[in-house]
Amino acid sequence: MANANANHAIECTVTNCANHCGSENYCVLDKIRVGTHEVNPTMSQCTDCQSFQMKK
Repeated sequence: MANANANHAIECTVTNCANHCGSENYCVLDKIRVGTHEVNPTMSQCTDCQSFQMKK
């Protein structure tokens, strides 16, 4: 989705995500889902953006 409209409420530096703005470090989605891969998350590294889609 390169050069799509950036959602300035969602910053993102994951450039290999299909939802990354491309020209700016923002997501193009209206909202994202944040989840965890841990039973009891205690650090930011325990969380994941579950809206991630690999760029094709």
